[in-house]
Amino acid sequence: MTDEITKIDTLVVGAGQAGVAMSEHLTRLGIPHLVLEKNRIAEAWISGRWDSLVANGPAWHDRFPGMEFKDTGPDGFVPKDQVAEYFADYADKFNAPIRTGVEVKKVERNLGRVGFRVETSEGVIEALRVVAATGPFQRPVIPPIAPQQSSLHQIHSANYHNPQQLPEGGVLVVGAGSSGVQIADELQRAGKKVYLSVGPHDRPPRAYRNRDFCWWLGVLGLWDVAASQPGREHVTIAVSGARGGHTVDFRRLANQGVNLVGLTKDFQNDVVTFQSDLSDNVNRGDENYLSLLDAADAYIARNGLELPEEPEARHFIADPACMTHPTLQLDLVAAGVTSIIWATGYVADYSWLKVNAFDENNKPKHQRGVSSEAGVYFLGLPWLSRRGSTFIWGVWHDAKFIADQIAIQRQYSEYRAADSGSLK
Repeated sequence: MTDEITKIDTLVVGAGQAGVAMSEHLTRLGIPHLVLEKNRIAEAWISGRWDSLVANGPAWHDRFPGMEFKDTGPDGFVPKDQVAEYFADYADKFNAPIRTGVEVKKVERNLGRVGFRVETSEGVIEALRVVAATGPFQRPVIPPIAPQQSSLHQIHSANYHNPQQLPEGGVLVVGAGSSGVQIADELQRAGKKVYLSVGPHDRPPRAYRNRDFCWWLGVLGLWDVAASQPGREHVTIAVSGARGGHTVDFRRLANQGVNLVGLTKDFQNDVVTFQSDLSDNVNRGDENYLSLLDAADAYIARNGLELPEEPEARHFIADPACMTHPTLQLDLVAAGVTSIIWATGYVADYSWLKVNAFDENNKPKHQRGVSSEAGVYFLGLPWLSRRGSTFIWGVWHDAKFIADQIAIQRQYSEYRAADSGSLK
């Protein structure tokens, strides 16, 4: 700790993909700034993901415009450690002013003067503006239904690394978005008996007619959709880049040996009850899948593209027994299940940000990242400006917009009247 106060125009909190992108655009505009990161650059990619994780989008798509990935072809899926290395190298490219190992404890507005007082683990900083670039994956959430008094080994997916860390016995994976599906698949292939609790989800094709789904969302304008449909803000997406990338197919997972069950309802001691919605959830995922195929076919016809037809993409295998005769209750001990992995997402944690920028539900109030509190900005949140806002390339474009807004405000604050008289 030091008694010396650092003064800076703009303070960026967080040096993941959002913070690095923000720093690049502030540097481009010549805006003095500092980025603070309590761990390492892109720490979440290093320690907050399982060992075998790769990016869910191909390397040509999920990157910043100014640099390609090393050692991975454009259609490959980059391993997580290489993604973290990419952001560190990118920051070095423009000498980003990042200080790692510094935690922001509290931010509050100065009284009677401009700017904010920022308390950190290494002293006080005064900043005219603050960008919260900590992203949406801050605090892992385990729902209150989790059994409290149990011998079961329970972890969140953020703390799962590989099958070897789990005790002997079967595993219940709760949550079938990208994380839950990939973890369940990995565990089953490692010889574990696996139950996968499947809730509502979107299920895009990995690729269709020789184009990755990321390409299809781009040409169809779906990445730039400005707002999610009511009630679908947090619908999970089941997609995978594992093993070279493949379409998630729950029926094939079941045939492979994964036991599918519906949404997890509650626990009574070590007996778990599931909703009777498994078939409905899988079928609605199919509808989402088919709707993208329909849109892609229409786009090809409308534009006269010569892309190979793929009729087999519309063929589904028969419903497995776990769908036609769903398990509604399971005695975990009798079934040999010794572990639960909660792939149930995250919540943002802005307890350090003591400003008037949140609604009654403690959600950030903002317009494209410009918050209701003058001088405070948010970056990296889902649907910040569009569907693609949480993706690597999307956060880069959002950061550019916010940096431009900061530059505009600096112009206002630096204005001096031509004379000392009042304006008329």
